[in-house]
Amino acid sequence: MNTTPTDKPPYRVPSMAEIDAIPWNGFSVASTFSGAGGSCLGYRMAGFRVAWANEFVPAAQDTYRANAAPESYLDPRDIRQVQPADILAQTGLAVGELDLFDGSPPCQAFSTAGKREKGWGQLKTYEHGARQMNETLFDEYIRLLRGLMPRVFVAENVSGLVKGVAKGYFLDILRDMKASGYRVTCRVLDAQWLGVPQTRQRTIFVGVRDDIDRAPQHPKPLTYRYSVRDALPWIQSFSTNLNYEERWKSAASAASAAVLASGGNEKGGMVVSRGIEKRKFTIAELRRICAFPDDFVLTGSYAQQWERLGNSVPPVMMAAIATSIRDGILS
Repeated sequence: MNTTPTDKPPYRVPSMAEIDAIPWNGFSVASTFSGAGGSCLGYRMAGFRVAWANEFVPAAQDTYRANAAPESYLDPRDIRQVQPADILAQTGLAVGELDLFDGSPPCQAFSTAGKREKGWGQLKTYEHGARQMNETLFDEYIRLLRGLMPRVFVAENVSGLVKGVAKGYFLDILRDMKASGYRVTCRVLDAQWLGVPQTRQRTIFVGVRDDIDRAPQHPKPLTYRYSVRDALPWIQSFSTNLNYEERWKSAASAASAAVLASGGNEKGGMVVSRGIEKRKFTIAELRRICAFPDDFVLTGSYAQQWERLGNSVPPVMMAAIATSIRDGILS
């Protein structure tokens, strides 16, 4: 019998009530491309106050509002219409006073699961009819960064941003961030080593303003991983169809592959089996795999709820990033 001790705690994400009860650490965040609020929830888990957020997709706004802290203001405009002065006026801050500026520009143009360079230069049409060119949205984030001059910034994107021909975009983004007055480091972090039962690699930029004598910080990986079975102990067996076979093999005993935003619309997709049952994950199960609280409210259809989860940064992952910044830079 294996008697080797382990420091791996049971898999558990705090409830919304528990998160609401976390004391404010004194630092404030403004968030762009906030989606359903995954990143914002991660900051709240680390004690930050999200003073301002921006999301222009109505279905995502509905979910964000259903879970937002009372003090958080949601700006529903297209990011191209937002000015730094608007954020400062809403938060009551002056240039340079914001603690952390966050952003996750839409990533379909760089995702290894998408068309990549074949889709560059094309407008993406969102579910409410608005159109944007995804690969230009980092420019909007940097425009606001230069107008706000926060102490620290965090920008998130897919790992595909640093791969293949997309690396040219990555180098341009990194150059512009540094030219904005920041020391910047970038790491590809895998959510499975930050407490999430899902293999989800994300490119994370962290910048510290040049006048602050601290280096950018990234979280250290845990010494253990959570499996799908840790998160969903009631699932006795695991099955996949051909579309996901390679992605999901051995998923029951390891962290699962990334949950794609489009999965809720597919006839096949990720399925589980229990006895003779063969079905897709329930939304409750997807919440756990994506490291959201069990009582996090999701609005809209099954496909829309799946999309919200698939597009989100897992809150537990962002909590680890936020904690490293809180303790290593801001505190």
